Amino acid sequence: MGVMSRDPAGAWPGSQDGLRRALLTCLGLLLFLFPGAQAQNGAPPGCSPDLNPLYYNLCDRSGAWGIILEAVAGAGVVTTFVLTIVLVASLPFVQDVKKRGLLGTQVFFLLGTLGLFCLVFACVVKPDFSTCASRRFLFGVLFAICFSCLVAHVFALNFLARKNHGPRGWVVFAVALLLTLVEVIINTEWLIITLVRAAGEDGALGNGSAGGAAASPCDIANMDFVMALIYVMLLLLAAFAGAWPALCGRFKRWRKHGAFVLLATATSIAIWVVWIVMYTYGNRQRNRPAWDDPTLAIALAANAWAFVLFYVIPEVSQVTKASPEQSYQGDLYPTRGVGYETILKEQKAQSMFVENKAFSMDEPGSAKRPVSPYSGYNGQLLTSVYQPTEMALMHKGPAEGPYDVILPRATANSQVMGSANSTLRAEDMYAAQSHRAATAPKDDENSQVFRNPYVWD
Repeated sequence: MGVMSRDPAGAWPGSQDGLRRALLTCLGLLLFLFPGAQAQNGAPPGCSPDLNPLYYNLCDRSGAWGIILEAVAGAGVVTTFVLTIVLVASLPFVQDVKKRGLLGTQVFFLLGTLGLFCLVFACVVKPDFSTCASRRFLFGVLFAICFSCLVAHVFALNFLARKNHGPRGWVVFAVALLLTLVEVIINTEWLIITLVRAAGEDGALGNGSAGGAAASPCDIANMDFVMALIYVMLLLLAAFAGAWPALCGRFKRWRKHGAFVLLATATSIAIWVVWIVMYTYGNRQRNRPAWDDPTLAIALAANAWAFVLFYVIPEVSQVTKASPEQSYQGDLYPTRGVGYETILKEQKAQSMFVENKAFSMDEPGSAKRPVSPYSGYNGQLLTSVYQPTEMALMHKGPAEGPYDVILPRATANSQVMGSANSTLRAEDMYAAQSHRAATAPKDDENSQVFRNPYVWD
């Protein structure tokens, strides 16, 4: 009989095989019970196994950069959309005509910013032909829209800051649109040259598979991608340089708009310097080509939020404010009320003017005017009473009773001549006439004769 030998550790060979089988069985049960561990072989944690691998970065919890940029870009899309609605809805409330002419350019700028936030998703998604083509073409075009609008705004601000009168709104919008079309033409030609022409030449040489690989937009070198954005960089530098003269204008109210443009462009320059250095040099030095997509996505999201925070929100907050000229006119010519107090004030001013002119033109300087005790009751203040002259009473015609009782003559020996008052009361005049009638002879012929009030006895 053969005797089974034992290993030096004292364990039987069959027992080791059984232990291994038991461990593998337990590990299989754990993988079956925890679907997250099972998904490691196919989909990353957080993603469904049936999801296209092209979109794994949108749900991969192990690499959280995609989820974070997705949330940041989604918040930017909502914010930009709301700001666009607010800017368009504020058009009827814009009091300054000069600001109203710039609304078209600012709405165009918001559309470009909205496109930058949407392009972030194309950079988060894994590269293929469609995503790489959209990155190569739309990256420069969308930034060209934003920087062209800033250049056009700076162009208008330089006129407004010096003359308080700038070009029309459609001229500013046309400048922004033409500058954008230049970048559209450049990117279209660049894609045609690098993709279509390369594919045709390789196909004519009979190397179809190699031609398809070379014609892919994802195979374009990073340096070539950056060199295709030279025109966009020139627009950025033009907006930054043009904002400085607007800060030195004679009209100070336009300086704040120049400061908004200057702050947005300065932040954009810093962002562009960082991402270009990382995209063309830093990632290659670290031997991390997988960082190219996060670099582009972070640059898009950061620059778009810089536009929103440093340019769009300040401009929207200033668009409905009135100009200093309109505020001065509102203070100089306030809205006139129609209340009872306003009517009394106007009537008072008119009656005082009529009273002064009537007495200065029709009466001699030393004449005494009889005033009725009821002449002050006309619904107005006592200072705005109209007192008719003797000539007005004469033209009115004779009334009942003796004329010299209603309109007495001024005599030198009257009792009221020594009065200190410049206006005689009716009762004093009546008492004087009664005293004179009592002392004079009753058969006086002159008592019934019409006498001129301006002839002294």
